[in-house]
Amino acid sequence: MPDGDDLRGEIMESVLRFIAGVVVHNTAVAQRVGMGASDLQFVSLLNLNGPLTPGQLAEQTGLTTGTVTGVIDRLEKGGFVHRVRDAGDRRKVLVTPVPEGMAKLTQEYAAHGEHTMAVMASRSAEELRVIAEFLADLNASPGRPPR
Repeated sequence: MPDGDDLRGEIMESVLRFIAGVVVHNTAVAQRVGMGASDLQFVSLLNLNGPLTPGQLAEQTGLTTGTVTGVIDRLEKGGFVHRVRDAGDRRKVLVTPVPEGMAKLTQEYAAHGEHTMAVMASRSAEELRVIAEFLADLNASPGRPPR
């Protein structure tokens, strides 16, 4: 039976393989739907956080507002997002996902989603709690964009 150091090494290798697999898959999806790989990450941020202002997207990605404007323009042209005036403050613009664009992306990720659900279904509630805590800790690490 592997000891703690062996398990940590195995986990680290698995995490790195998972990250590499996600990056490769995301790049392929982005190409298939006609966007850049980094542009796809903006869509992920919007899906996770809801509509965001261009300034918030710049803050979360560490990119300049000029670069963010270019990404939003490309995503809007591709039918993935649109700009909407904030009802509470008409001076603000919110970048909002377009349902039809999101449906296209959902199809691209369906097999991965099904696989993830199947893997989770094979775990006990206690195992899922440990996995959830582990992932939350990884997401809280330095260098990650704020939620």
